[in-house]
Amino acid sequence: MKERPLTKSQLSSLIAEAVGTSKKDATTMIDTLASIACREVKSKGEFTVPGLGKLALDNRKARMGRNPATGEAIQIPARKVVKFRVSKACKEAVLG
Repeated sequence: MKERPLTKSQLSSLIAEAVGTSKKDATTMIDTLASIACREVKSKGEFTVPGLGKLALDNRKARMGRNPATGEAIQIPARKVVKFRVSKACKEAVLG
C-alpha cells in the first residue's frame, strides 16, 4: 500500500527543522510561496520554482467528448488551465 503524501503540517515541520526556524514561520513561508505563485501565474502566465518545476497557464482547445452516463457526444468548450511542468533536475533526482 502506498504511503500518504505529506500534509501541510508535516511539511512545515520538516522545513522548520531543516532551516532552524519555528513551525509557524515555516507555515507562513509555504503560504507566501503559494500566494506568490498564484499571483504570478495569473498576471504573467508562469511561475518557476527553481529545481522543482514551472506552473504555467495554458489554453486548452475546444474538443468533442462523450457523456459517460449516456454515451452522447458533447462539445467541450475551450478554456484556460494551469499545468505543472517538472524540471529536468527534479526528474533526474527522482527517476535516476
